[in-house]
Parts: sequence; C-alpha cells; structure tokens
Amino acid sequence: MSKIGLIISREYRNRVAKKSFLLMTFLTPVLIAALFVVPFWLASIKDDDEKVVAVVDQTGLYVDLFDGLVCEDCSFEVIKDQGVGIWEQGIGIDSQLSNLNSQFSTDYIAFVIIGGDLSVNRNAMMIYSQKQFPSSIRRFIESLLEDYIEGQTLASYNIPQLKEMIEDAKVDVKAKTYKLSDEGVTTSDSDIASIVGILATMLIYMFIFTSGSQVMNSVVQEKVNRIVEVMVCSVRPWELMWGKIIAVGLTCLTQMALWAVLTMTIVGVAMGVMGVDMSELQEFKTAGMAVEMQDVSLMGMQLDVLASVNWGFVVVMFLVYFVGGYLLYSSIFAAIGASVDNESDTGQFMTPITLVVLFALYAGMYSAENPDGPLAFWCSMIPFTSPIVMMVRVPFDVPIWQLIVSLCLLSVTIVGTIWLSAKIYRVGILMYGKKPTLKEIVKWIRYN
Repeated sequence: MSKIGLIISREYRNRVAKKSFLLMTFLTPVLIAALFVVPFWLASIKDDDEKVVAVVDQTGLYVDLFDGLVCEDCSFEVIKDQGVGIWEQGIGIDSQLSNLNSQFSTDYIAFVIIGGDLSVNRNAMMIYSQKQFPSSIRRFIESLLEDYIEGQTLASYNIPQLKEMIEDAKVDVKAKTYKLSDEGVTTSDSDIASIVGILATMLIYMFIFTSGSQVMNSVVQEKVNRIVEVMVCSVRPWELMWGKIIAVGLTCLTQMALWAVLTMTIVGVAMGVMGVDMSELQEFKTAGMAVEMQDVSLMGMQLDVLASVNWGFVVVMFLVYFVGGYLLYSSIFAAIGASVDNESDTGQFMTPITLVVLFALYAGMYSAENPDGPLAFWCSMIPFTSPIVMMVRVPFDVPIWQLIVSLCLLSVTIVGTIWLSAKIYRVGILMYGKKPTLKEIVKWIRYN
C-alpha cells in the first residue's frame, strides 16, 4: 500500500472509531426522525378532559349562536343571567375579575365576554382564562363570529341570494405546469424544484464548512503536539496533506450515508410502532370538518411532481459538487492550519473564506427564485461559489454546456489551489514561533 493509502487508512479508522463520531452518527438520525414523528404522534393524542367555555353575551345578539354549540376541542355554555354575580354591565372589568376567578372552580376553562355589537366594534370581545387559552379554540370562535356577522351584514342589504351570488363569484385559479423536452411532456413545479435545490445547497454548505474545518483543526493539533515533525520523516508533506483531506472527506461521506439510511429506517419503524397513519396526516381539519376532497387531488399532483424530479441526476451532481467543493476548500483550510501555531490564530485567515462561503450560500438562496438569472448564472460559474450555487439550478435542468463549463473551471481551480496549498503546507507545517504575514506566505510559495 502507498504512503498516502496508509495515511488515509490511519486517519479514517481513527476518526470513525472516535466516540464523538459514533455519538453524532447514531444520535443525529434519532433527533431528525423525532422532528418528523413526535409532532405527528403528539397531534394524534386526544385530550379526554371535557373543555367548557362560558360565554357571557351582554348584547344578547349571539346567544343562539353559542347556545349548545359543540366543536372538536370544546363545548360552549351561555351564561344568560348576565346581570347577576358573574358579569354586570356598567361595572369596570378590573373590579369583576375576582368574580370570574371564583367561577374557574367549575368546568369552565375560559370566559368569552362579548360587551358590544361586533359588527360596529370589532374589539368588543374579550377572552379570560387562568391558563394559556388554546389557539385552535380562539380561531374557531373568531371564524364563527366572522361568518355570522358577514351573513348578517349581507342580509341587511335585502338582496335575495346575495351570499350565494358572492360565493359563486369567487374563483380559485390554479395552473398545472408542464415541462417540454425531447423525451416528451412531464409535470413540473418550480416550488418543488426550489425546495430540492435549497436543501441540497444547504447540505453542501454545511458539510464543506464543517469537514474543511476538521481538516484545519487536525493539522493544527498535529503541529501543536509536534507529531507532524515525526511524520514528515517518513512521508512527504503533500502526501500527508492529501491523505488527511481524503480521509476526512470519506468520513463525511460515510456519515451522510449512515444518516440517510438510519433516518429513513427510524422514521419508518417509529411510524409503524406508534400507529401513525400517513394518510390521516394529510387531512386538514377546520372547525371540526374535513377539507373537501379536491385537496386530495392536489396532493396527488404534488406526488407526481416529486416523481418528475430526476433524483438520480440530482444525487450524482450533489456528490460531484460536494467532492469538488470539499477538495477546493479543504486544501485551503489545510494550508491555513499549517500556517499557524494554534487554533486562535486561524481567525485572520478564516474571515475572508467564511465571507466567500456565506456569500455563496445567500446567492444560492436568492437564486432559487430566478435560477436562470445573472446572479445564479455567474455564481454557478465562479469556482469558489459554484459548488453551492449550482445545486440550486440542477433541479431546473440546467443546460449541459453550463454544467461542463462550471465543472471544468472548478477542476482547474482545484488543481491550482491544491498546488498552492501544498507549497504553503510543506513549509508552514514546520514553522513555529510567529504569525506568518501574507508576504512570508508568498515567499513559501516561491520556494523550490
């Protein structure tokens, strides 16, 4: 086995055997799966306690609306003896709060006080509760009153069937988009493509930055511990740098693959164990009534759109740009690590690199709205931003010639960056005692 192979094997085994690697590899999928499963599971748990909301209608306009009303989350009880004990018209609110508090010993979870005509004063309703009042019940009450007042207002115009005419006049126009290509016509959706591109962009940004930082920190630690002085007696500095870069990259790819497999497995098993039915999660309910079946066809359309995404091509390009971006930035991080004596000194070199990577991330996010615009095009060509920005454009079927140009420019830049980084690495790895200046680093590059 070559020396680089030995370095890769040693670095890779040491990294995957670390407790921190094992902990993050197996704990992260559990946390990700919990973000998906736990909210659905908690939402499926029903509260068996009966919730009763007391309604005090001082106007008498809404008594019939609430009397005997039962919704999915609670029931309502109208307090009709408005002037006795509970709420007396004409007396300040503060002076009557004690009377309200005394009534919470019953089954009432809250009091809804309607102190005026809501069609005239929209703020004439107040809700008092000792605990946090559920937002779902508040929205139900507001929606109920809004519909009632709207109906009363329309009825006051004395126009027969005015409400039905307004409902008939409402339209909901939806355009189903298609993509024309040599292979035929396929369903497409820019929103779905944008989401896929943004997720891929964020993953590349996260892993390039974290894995590159691991390379830099590893180099700094070996330099501080003087281990590198022993290692360079047996291997060349550029072999040591290459072995470390490749080993860290393989470690990150291994971790990503395990995360994907473990997350899908845990989610599937958890859904089955908890009895969470995915079909039930697609039913949205408003005021206790299921949404009409037209939404089911909409969800079917979204599934068709997801199926239309060329996932194989997206995954391949993700790996290509991940490897390219990783090699580009990890070589820079390795040179930075070799140039300093401790981690605290890396800040002066890391700041410009961090700004470039952050610019690439924001450029990618903004390019999602216009993947063929000037910002997206040029940033997907510039090698230092293309690994991040191009992934936003890939789900939109970017022209092949642009991919070729982008990858060629990225490859040339990687070769040049690695050559410069190796020059800096071979000198800086044995330099101690002072912070290097830009002038000194240029001299290192010129050494033969």
